[in-house]
Amino acid sequence: MHPPHPEATHWRRRFAEEARSERPDLATLCLLVGAEADPGLGEAGLDAAQIELDRLAGMLPYGMAGPHNWVAAMASLLGDRCGFHGTPGCYQRLESSLLHEVLRRRRGLPILLSVVWMEVARRAGAPVYGVALPGHFVVGFGDPESPVLADPFAGGRLLTGPDAELLVAGATGAPLDPSMLVPANPLEIVLRILNNIRAWSAARPEHTAVALWAIDLALLLPAHPARLRFDRAQLLVQRGDFLSGAAEMDAYADVVSAVEPATAAAIRRKAHAARAMLN
Repeated sequence: MHPPHPEATHWRRRFAEEARSERPDLATLCLLVGAEADPGLGEAGLDAAQIELDRLAGMLPYGMAGPHNWVAAMASLLGDRCGFHGTPGCYQRLESSLLHEVLRRRRGLPILLSVVWMEVARRAGAPVYGVALPGHFVVGFGDPESPVLADPFAGGRLLTGPDAELLVAGATGAPLDPSMLVPANPLEIVLRILNNIRAWSAARPEHTAVALWAIDLALLLPAHPARLRFDRAQLLVQRGDFLSGAAEMDAYADVVSAVEPATAAAIRRKAHAARAMLN
């Protein structure tokens, strides 16, 4: 297995530093994900994306107040004038999960379009935050206890209470729970983006390299699911790196053995099977 390219190591170091900073910057983290995916992006590309977010924020009316006014202004600017919205085809493209590409194409997944909305609105002084509804990310304005919700994927459509309930019911079959409306923090948003990238690559076996770097970035976040270690080990085996994958399986089994001995034993059997593939 080849080590990461020096440029990739540089981006990963910056990603880890930003993720562990006192106030992680969402746009920076998303753009560093893009730098991992697109080696041609470079510092100039990162700067250009930040400048574009600043430019869009400068196009909003000055001195707005009230969450409904913010939603209306954002929908008018980003949805109507600039054409940011989603389509079913967005779910088939890796670019839909990369902030610099979403800014260029003005198409993306709900969560990336929401990132654009949040970063533009934040720069203009809006009380904005992300709302991680199951299956469909949206944005909220105003008091999180009684948020005014908008759907950037639909061009900024204002969501009523029943609209949000329908979105959740369609994704989960369950009713909307108030806990689903809690503002998502930047690291939670980035982890969800990386999970989307992994889901995209899982359906495309020729893109295991994408899945691997998405897991590697997720593991750099200060809080991440422990099972990611096992997922990474399985991916290494899938890519033919049987010894490294088996070693990571054994390491993960050591971690879970105290609380889940049966699971640990099953993982060690998988590690043994991976090594046997070399014989």
